[in-house]
Amino acid sequence: MTTLEPDTTAAITATVTAYLDAVSRGATADIAALYAENGTLEDPVGSEPRSGKAAITEFYGALEGRTQEIELLTLRVSGSSAAFHFRVVTPVGDKIYEIAPIDVMTFDEDAKITSMRAFWAPSDMISR
Repeated sequence: MTTLEPDTTAAITATVTAYLDAVSRGATADIAALYAENGTLEDPVGSEPRSGKAAITEFYGALEGRTQEIELLTLRVSGSSAAFHFRVVTPVGDKIYEIAPIDVMTFDEDAKITSMRAFWAPSDMISR
């Protein structure tokens, strides 16, 4: 088990905040830069996990240049892990889609994301 510095909570909180900001801006490179080189991504949970920066960058490429409204609803940091619930509002053409997933992440000693698992299902998506 990795021993983390006493300011781990602040560092992880900063990474989560940067992640949500980058997702809201559709900034693929900024999102991928928050992951450790051998990080993993499972979004949604139950889908095929992606591993490594190239696969993670490819996944988030779908967001490139797409602006979304994101609101952090709650964040809990414990040790080298965080769970957070947030709302995403995405305009697509004349529709607006909303979803409020719960992400669970683990982090290394540099507060880089080593794993991310997103808990949501298609039935959680609201269209208006």
